[in-house]
Amino acid sequence: MAYRMITSFVFTLIVLGTICDAQLSSTFYDSTCPNALSTIRTSIRTAVSKECRMAASVIRLHFHDCFVQGCDASILLDDSPTIESEKNALPNINSVRGFEIIDKAKSEVEKICPGVVSCADILAVAARDASFAVGGPSWTVKLGRRDSTTASKSLANTDLPLFTDDLTTLISHFNKKNLTPRDMVTLSGAHTIGQAQCFTFRGRIYNNASDIDAGFANTRQRGCPSSRTTSNDQKLAALDLVTPNSFDNNYFKNLIQKKDSIVSEYSNNPTTFKSDFAAAMIKMGDIEPLTGSAGIIRSICSAVN
Repeated sequence: MAYRMITSFVFTLIVLGTICDAQLSSTFYDSTCPNALSTIRTSIRTAVSKECRMAASVIRLHFHDCFVQGCDASILLDDSPTIESEKNALPNINSVRGFEIIDKAKSEVEKICPGVVSCADILAVAARDASFAVGGPSWTVKLGRRDSTTASKSLANTDLPLFTDDLTTLISHFNKKNLTPRDMVTLSGAHTIGQAQCFTFRGRIYNNASDIDAGFANTRQRGCPSSRTTSNDQKLAALDLVTPNSFDNNYFKNLIQKKDSIVSEYSNNPTTFKSDFAAAMIKMGDIEPLTGSAGIIRSICSAVN
């Protein structure tokens, strides 16, 4: 009897140790779904070729996922009797997009390896592939995340930064996720791609602030009327006037008048910016993943099934 109890106890410790020590690995699907990454890459390249702005949207989708409950694909879940979707949180509603792109990639992967690859991993890989598709850096994505069975609209409202937040608040949001101010500046470089909606920057171009170039503000005012209407709010404009459809360091050149040391460094050294961006994305992808026996592999990304 005592032997059985000791054996059971040791077995339990081994299992718990395995769960606690579960690590993400770039080779996680090498044997179970060797064509997963190439399938995701093809799907993302197709989407970005149809709409370049989608690259930034997919990267932002990954960011908004990882900041709420960790990188667990919770942002992809729709409302249900048991789930209050994060899609309807203030920082996400009418703003975060690209859900259908991830759904399509998941569908393609399910055709070749049903029930094997998580939505959380697909989103992480998609962000990398979206960056590379528009001339940005690539990086080795660590894999093995599992999908959440829950979502949290309330955490999305508190943990995600808002475009209206001041610098101190933004730094605090990133610090809570073990991301540094440098990580924050680096990740903001995703704004180099595509366009932003008028309502997200109207306050900046009409407040006569000394920290924004007057000529740039006037240019943006022509495409973003001061009156707040649904139509005006949704008007799009590039934050990078020179290369709006490419991933580069022109975003930081536009900010250089602020004389921030990190911004100055990135504006002068695109290689450093791209290297730091890749490192920051890897670091962000490590935020509280579900691994081992935690979570599930959802067969579709929008629902627990």
